[in-house]
Amino acid sequence: MFKNFHGYHLLESYHHWKQEHRMNRNPLGMKGLKIAIAVIVTLLLWFVPASCYGLTQINLIEQRVIGIFAFAALMWLFDAVPAWTTSMVVVVLLLFATSNSALWFLQTDSAGVKFENLVKYKDILACFADPTIMLFIGGFIIAIAATKSGLDVKLAKTMLAPFGSKSENVLLGFLLVTGLFSMFISNTATAAMMLTFLAPVLKALPADGKGKIGLALAIPIGANIGGMGTPIGTPPNAIALKYLNDPEGMNLGIGFGQWMMVMVPLTIVLLIVAWYMLRIFFPFKQKTIHLEIEDNHKSDWRNYVVYVTFTITILLWLTDSITGVNANVVAMLPVGVFAITGVITKRDLEEISWSILWMIAGAFALGVALNQTGLAQHLIEAIPFASWSPLMVIIGSGLICYLMANFISHTATAALFVPILAIVGTNMDSLAVYGGVGTLLIGVAVCSSVAMVLPISTPPNALADATGLIKQKDMVKTGLFMGFFGLLLGYIVLIISGKYGIL
Repeated sequence: MFKNFHGYHLLESYHHWKQEHRMNRNPLGMKGLKIAIAVIVTLLLWFVPASCYGLTQINLIEQRVIGIFAFAALMWLFDAVPAWTTSMVVVVLLLFATSNSALWFLQTDSAGVKFENLVKYKDILACFADPTIMLFIGGFIIAIAATKSGLDVKLAKTMLAPFGSKSENVLLGFLLVTGLFSMFISNTATAAMMLTFLAPVLKALPADGKGKIGLALAIPIGANIGGMGTPIGTPPNAIALKYLNDPEGMNLGIGFGQWMMVMVPLTIVLLIVAWYMLRIFFPFKQKTIHLEIEDNHKSDWRNYVVYVTFTITILLWLTDSITGVNANVVAMLPVGVFAITGVITKRDLEEISWSILWMIAGAFALGVALNQTGLAQHLIEAIPFASWSPLMVIIGSGLICYLMANFISHTATAALFVPILAIVGTNMDSLAVYGGVGTLLIGVAVCSSVAMVLPISTPPNALADATGLIKQKDMVKTGLFMGFFGLLLGYIVLIISGKYGIL
């Protein structure tokens, strides 16, 4: 993916590392065992008597959804196969076992009566063309065009220049610029690009100095934290926003600019916190750094098309509440302009990270099944959520999400928790004291983004680890520090903004 991006060799190395890591963790026998466990658990949940669930009025269709949900959870947790592969299997299972276009003998009960709560197959398939998916496609197209035109290099060079040559200021510059780029470009691609710019600097720093460790860690921290800033910064944001803005659900109408108004200040504060942390943990031995970023792109009229379209798109996203143009619609503007002007070709479309889009679509499909089968309603009726302490639900779910996101895909974590917490949130009026259901769902996105303890926690971490400069204890130390402040400040901001109707 992203062959046009600077640092593509780093991306290739990461994907090879990921594949080897998966093979080492899952030799053929272990991989088969994990898949077998997931399948057996799924079948048990599928075929056990309905009375075992303790839910009233549950039928076979709902049981199958529970089984498929368990399959997704186990497969994402085991990481026996890529996360997007699991999502695709989930969609296929939902279509063939729970939809109104399923195999004929799965659409009827033992008496031959057709189930009334079959999921509409069109709604499952529509997840692949959900407006949120279009929003991400627009983001990917902008990212590819920015790289082809050299806009990313020009922006990086321009934005890093004001930070001068003092080592500590250069560190701050890399944190902030990486964070800004990751709001609009894939966290993985951003980390690869910025590490490429940083490589000559790391080689020039004293071998016995700690400052180079801080600089190397600044890239994944900036990429992970910066992703919280926009709805397209990271998939967990989009998953949370999908449920919050669903016209047939909560219909909160949270806009692109509204999201940024709350989340960008949070990301900036967290990046400043990270700067102070890295300065203390990894002080510089060399007091100045001379940074040189080469820009070899030649300008032509298409470059100016990219600059103008990029600017207009960002402005429309920021002012969606004023213009009335939905952020998902705005995302199609660069797609159309770049296609007609030849900035983007059919080859470039192959570079879109389709696996991420399929992963998100699988998460949406699970949510559709939970709602249309009636399972969501039955869970609400069976579990006394209203009697639970709202603070306990918020803190408990946040900590569980954070722990899981350190070991499995951030997107998979959101895919598992957001649909369930959406059910919980809609049945808890007491959450209003702490900012409402938005605190619960956006909290998942925040918890996922600040989960960066291990090299396997997130691709930017793995890319930084590949530099060979970072010991795992350093990543664990900084990851736990950022996790603590991220969760603390994140929930404070969400609670305040929710209570006062800002978000």
